[in-house]
Amino acid sequence: MTHPLRALLVDDERLARAELREMLTPFPHVKVVGEADSVASALARIDELKPELLFLDVQMPGESGFDLLARLPEPRLEVIFVTAFDAHALRAFEVNALDYLLKPVHPERLARTLARLEDAEKDKPAAAQAPSRHKLTETDMLFLENGAKSRFVRVDQLVCLRGAGDYVELVTVDGTCTLSPRPLKEWETRLPERTFARIHRSALVNLTLVERVDRGLGGGGDVYLRGVESPLPLSRSYAAVLKERFG
Repeated sequence: MTHPLRALLVDDERLARAELREMLTPFPHVKVVGEADSVASALARIDELKPELLFLDVQMPGESGFDLLARLPEPRLEVIFVTAFDAHALRAFEVNALDYLLKPVHPERLARTLARLEDAEKDKPAAAQAPSRHKLTETDMLFLENGAKSRFVRVDQLVCLRGAGDYVELVTVDGTCTLSPRPLKEWETRLPERTFARIHRSALVNLTLVERVDRGLGGGGDVYLRGVESPLPLSRSYAAVLKERFG
């Protein structure tokens, strides 16, 4: 890491911000550049200070920490939730927070989180030092919301992702389908490219779960996937890309 990460503390409790600021002083790779006590003030401070890291409370008067994240433009900041309530932990994983710390924050717990953060920053290529949504690996866990049956799923358990109107349908190896509001392009960017590939403008597939490909006369074809009853179309243009990519 060539410079400390600029951090903003967002919490409606002044004493909580002061305590966290003090706890962060032993960590040279994090520099607190400001504080905010609400979503509105946080948005203003983010625009002014351009932080790279948020220490974010969940429950604040008016709007919540999740409301703040929904209003941030891309690229997103790194986020560490710091809250007195554990009821929102699952949702924190869905928005890809780096960690979820419960108040009162234990110094050793904070140290482990910041060590992970430092290691992740060191592993980034120089061109990728700007904050962005985390690149997923095959063993990462996704939290898929599906009404009362929301669950954690490993990335490598996704069979395919296909367009479904304004949503993307995620199909897992057990045949369960879950709708996501994130566009397919964002999923393509975040999923590991050695495992997932676009085969059509409206479909991404897990290459390790492809059972066979029936090629058509026009250069396209049909892709048969484990656990998916009907094949997905392989367009001619994406077939050419895959051939060049994998030989």
